[in-house]
Amino acid sequence: MQADPGGLPAWLVFGLLLGVAGSLVVAALFVVAGKLFPAKRQARGVREGGEERRRAEIREYLTAIDEQFAENHPLAGGEVAFYLPTRDVAITFDARAFYRLERSPTVPVLVEHEMPGAALGKRLPFETPDVSIGSEPESEPQASVDPTRQAFAELGLRETASVDEVKSAYRARVKQVHPDHGGDEEEFKRVREAYTLAKQHAG
Repeated sequence: MQADPGGLPAWLVFGLLLGVAGSLVVAALFVVAGKLFPAKRQARGVREGGEERRRAEIREYLTAIDEQFAENHPLAGGEVAFYLPTRDVAITFDARAFYRLERSPTVPVLVEHEMPGAALGKRLPFETPDVSIGSEPESEPQASVDPTRQAFAELGLRETASVDEVKSAYRARVKQVHPDHGGDEEEFKRVREAYTLAKQHAG
């Protein structure tokens, strides 16, 4: 086989050109796909707005009961959404932070993104006054939902499920909701948190 004037074999030059062309085609496909399917980005914006609304409701509730608090507070090697310094209570949306704090003197309170801020009083480990904030509906069934029951329901299991059943259901759900397989990031996070909680309470 002939070599080109630069001293490289023709097959090597051809392979390099082919590799560069292939990379350009793949890059172009990613750019086009990003423009054609922007739904994930928009959905994330909606989800962030939902969490921000819950944070605003919790902020309003804590202010209404005259409780001092700090937001996005560093604690035990992580960060919690709200920290009540006079009570040493941490409020978090993250199940991992909740379990990490359970081994510390701080009292952790785990809240779901869907929980109305006014329902926080039922979770706090101290007496809270009855206050009315925002435009609450007459009945709020979600406020009394047990997080453990909700975790098992998220995995499609009964509360009497075994650890093996929890693991099996988790693997099946992850295949459906993992972002790498076209799933939703927020749902994937919910499934992971549900798995952590359900595994702790499995029979």
